Amino acid sequence: MGHALCVCSRGTVIIDNKRYLFIQKLGEGGFSYVDLVEGLHDGHFYALKRILCHEQQDREEAQREADMHRLFHHPNILRLVAYCLKERGAKHEAWLLLPFFKRGTLWNEIERLKDKGNFLTEDQILRLLLGICRGLEAIHTKGYAHRDLKPTNILLGDEGQPVLMDLGSMNQACIQVEGSRQALTLQDWAAQRCTISYRAPELFSVQSHCVIDERTDVWSLGCVLYAMMFGEGPYDMVFQKGDSVALAVQNQLSIPQSPRHSSALRQLLASMMTVDLQQRPHIPLLLSQLEAMQPPAPGQHTTQI
Repeated sequence: MGHALCVCSRGTVIIDNKRYLFIQKLGEGGFSYVDLVEGLHDGHFYALKRILCHEQQDREEAQREADMHRLFHHPNILRLVAYCLKERGAKHEAWLLLPFFKRGTLWNEIERLKDKGNFLTEDQILRLLLGICRGLEAIHTKGYAHRDLKPTNILLGDEGQPVLMDLGSMNQACIQVEGSRQALTLQDWAAQRCTISYRAPELFSVQSHCVIDERTDVWSLGCVLYAMMFGEGPYDMVFQKGDSVALAVQNQLSIPQSPRHSSALRQLLASMMTVDLQQRPHIPLLLSQLEAMQPPAPGQHTTQI
């Protein structure tokens, strides 16, 4: 936590007594920026995520995101290399140093294929889905839920393995809602932290007395699976056209027919997209089904992406 940091000459920074050279900007969000940096001590590339903290709550949330990363040492969850808080007058910047994945995100891969008129094969989908599920299983086992699973929050490693990132929306898996005020607070939080077209139905209109659990991630996983199958999320166009996603998710999803997909994969998707939370499967059940569906190991007659 609060490691020594300084911004030095020629576009270098020091984190944990190691010097990193600024290479280029990778992207930016509402209050955060991501830069590509090179470790001068090891020659490796890293992604430096800088979060602007305007008040104490922002600093606490950034610290919490770092803490969430530190909970896990799992091949399908992004590890944290270093974390520090930098003071700039009355304001602060939280810096998270993360591994850099040159292949980008799952969404980058979906779009790259779509531009060529192609889609992920079922074998590729099954392998990716297995890795994503294993990452979610690790999160759920520790009593948390990701809450913002989507293709842009899934990185691809050199071998095509999926790695879950952006743990800033993670919170406790099981939330007991007791009263309308708590329900509205949770609903408002979800509106800010859970991407609308991947948000589970129960988070759009939180009931006054209910239990919200980690199966919000299973709904989001279904949306990710749909995007892998069809090149876009099931509610992306609803949102882009300005129609009500909140209304759309209350109805059972209609899955397009395609000769590319087996009935088993379609059934798996349908189970994830169950509107009633209590009827939606947990990750361990999905994992057992997925493991039974896995194609032969790469190198036999299929290849990874």
